[in-house]
Amino acid sequence: MRFDAEEGSERGRSAPLLGLVQGQTLTDEIADRLVTALALGDYLPGARLPTERDLAAMLGVGRVTVRSAIERLVGLGLVRKQQGRGGGSFVVEPATLEARASIERVLSATWDKLIDQHEAQSWMHGAIAAAAAERRTDDDLAELKERLESYRSAESGGAAQKADEALHLAIARATHSPALQGLLVTLESQIHLSAPAHPWGSERGRRDMEQRALIDHEEIVAAIEAGDVVRAHEVGRVHARINMEHLENALRDASQDGPDSGPSSLS
Repeated sequence: MRFDAEEGSERGRSAPLLGLVQGQTLTDEIADRLVTALALGDYLPGARLPTERDLAAMLGVGRVTVRSAIERLVGLGLVRKQQGRGGGSFVVEPATLEARASIERVLSATWDKLIDQHEAQSWMHGAIAAAAAERRTDDDLAELKERLESYRSAESGGAAQKADEALHLAIARATHSPALQGLLVTLESQIHLSAPAHPWGSERGRRDMEQRALIDHEEIVAAIEAGDVVRAHEVGRVHARINMEHLENALRDASQDGPDSGPSSLS
């Protein structure tokens, strides 16, 4: 539990935050959490963020805190607000030096923890694929092949991201282990607001990444169909390391032509 002094209430956390530095306000922490999510491609440019109510529930804080954090991102040029029907908060490609500098500060401050969490996710994805290879049914295989075909035919960007999510959820279901599925969701939600959707990185090189992921998907499904536990574990683990490449690319993109890194707080 954490006391939210900005709203005068005590709330549990639905998704663990990164916990950056001493002296940050809760708004600082939530703003940094959102910056991390956008930098990794949890939500692609042009996508609408979840509502303030939904973000508050996801992060275990109050709506006033979420609203203040989003206003900071608007000021940094990472989010734009749109009023009226179909309105909301929409992700913007970080084009300004200030936006890139903010991303660099946040990622640099939590780099070791982010890498460790992504590595843990990679091993868990390997374990999930291995368990699916051992326990899958004929019905599971039919669904996996259907989801694989949906990914193969999806348009680049958001549609491919959704198809990827559906395929990985089907792999997790094929384990027939709610405990394993729960562990994976817990790990992924520590970083990614969009979990169980996976981060999709920046537009640069995205199509090549999607094609590479397709090859991995085909190999994972083939290993599961063959009941090859060892192969499924290896391909699943290596495939999930794409998320770490998104992390590395995000920091490199933010560092280009940006000012020297400073304190991690966005305030």
